[in-house]
Amino acid sequence: MSLSIRELHRFFAEIVDIESVSGNEKQLADTLEEALREVPWLQVDRLGNSIVARTQLGRARRVIIAGHLDTVPVKDNLPSRIERRHGEDYLLGRGAADMKGGVTVMAHLATSLAEPRHDVTWVFYECEEIEDSANGLGIIASQHPDWLDGEFAVLMEPTSAKVEGGCQGTMRFKLISHGIAAHSARGWLGHNAIHDMTVALDKIREFRPRRPEVEGLVFREGLNATTIKAGIAGNVIPDHCELTVNYRFAPDVEAADAEASMRALFDLPGIDFELQNLSPAARPGLEREVAQEFCAAVGGEPGPKYGWTDVARFASLGVPAVNFGPGDAGTAHADDERCRVSELDLCADALTAWLSPLEGADGSPQTSQAEK
Repeated sequence: MSLSIRELHRFFAEIVDIESVSGNEKQLADTLEEALREVPWLQVDRLGNSIVARTQLGRARRVIIAGHLDTVPVKDNLPSRIERRHGEDYLLGRGAADMKGGVTVMAHLATSLAEPRHDVTWVFYECEEIEDSANGLGIIASQHPDWLDGEFAVLMEPTSAKVEGGCQGTMRFKLISHGIAAHSARGWLGHNAIHDMTVALDKIREFRPRRPEVEGLVFREGLNATTIKAGIAGNVIPDHCELTVNYRFAPDVEAADAEASMRALFDLPGIDFELQNLSPAARPGLEREVAQEFCAAVGGEPGPKYGWTDVARFASLGVPAVNFGPGDAGTAHADDERCRVSELDLCADALTAWLSPLEGADGSPQTSQAEK
């Protein structure tokens, strides 16, 4: 299944139209597996609805290119459609940005690059959008860690075809205050749990996020209240209040230190602290030679990744990784989720430039000094 650029665009629409909400990736995984198994230079393995396809060419380096197959739930945004905006064609549909454009480019290159410069492991995995325990990449790492051996990884999350290094860590926790219920006409007989929570809200409002520079990239931290739950009626003093808070921390902070700092900040009388989720950040790793080679091949100035991605999972395996893929992350999960179609061409061309063998003056394949 070697795809021309025209076929690449058509295939993009086809895989967007294969609904693959988390837990329902089987049809898309079947489609990709069938295409990949037709290719003689790939060894293909499957675990659940995750597909791993590897070249075995004996190259000096192995790199990993990965993308998830699942999407958030559909909301009247399938089937896909093409719209012309500002002189450009955009494909609109669930998963167009996050991240079936990247998956399409991966399938295109896996089935067309028979002699890549490095051995390549292509990872198409399930259940990235839901609870961590279901994450297909994590399950592969647990059950078949050798499938993820490599010196460098590219995660094809939407970045508008720009390199984004590392990622923020994320921590979600719940603050709980307790009161005494009473009729609001006789409020002095009760104790208002919402009022107690205002101390915590003041802490969030007064928080000054850092903007540290990490390996040449400037990251931004953030602390935000995201949900609040309290009260049972408009005339009852609430005896319980729960505030959910999300802390995004920079890659120069260890996850344990992030947790400790939040526990200290919200060590408040009468308020309980309940940790719900903690995922470490990932440093950019752009000082590595193979990362610099990648950045030089694809061009542009690398930037930081705002948000958490599975580059952190690769980092925990000792594999430096970057985010690079088609699609605007700002439209991910939106009802009008979309991807500029030309970004698929940009990403495919950039990765081809990186993976194509070097050529000497006579046009013969050459080996770089780093690979000797």
